[in-house]
Amino acid sequence: MKEEKNAMTRDIEQLLQTDCWIIDILPAQVPADSPGQYFAVEKHFLETSRFTDIKQRHINLVLKLNCYMDVSLDGEPPVNPPPEQIARAMRERYVYIMLGGAMILSEKDDTHLSLFNPDEKLLGLVREIARGEGLYVWRP
Repeated sequence: MKEEKNAMTRDIEQLLQTDCWIIDILPAQVPADSPGQYFAVEKHFLETSRFTDIKQRHINLVLKLNCYMDVSLDGEPPVNPPPEQIARAMRERYVYIMLGGAMILSEKDDTHLSLFNPDEKLLGLVREIARGEGLYVWRP
């Protein structure tokens, strides 16, 4: 069991070093020299009921992906946990959502998800689902 845990930790660490895409409420990365007020707007989204809606969109995306592929949380059993377990984990904690050779990083208090190492098929599917959820997929 300990060897499996160590192997999964290595897999996660390796995935964190791969290509990354952002699934976000904004259509592109905000430039550092932007004249707008990104941090004030982000704080507003995090402190209002809008954040509950954003997190639900994230959960919807992952659950819809699970219709097409196996999902595990933190790379541990069970594969394809009940939707309620996935939703609860995404609301309550930092979670690595494993999708075959790819991974989504979900943080309980962030307005975006990070997608690591997607192949073209997965990236296309994520883009379609994200669009339906009012989210955008872009590369930093």
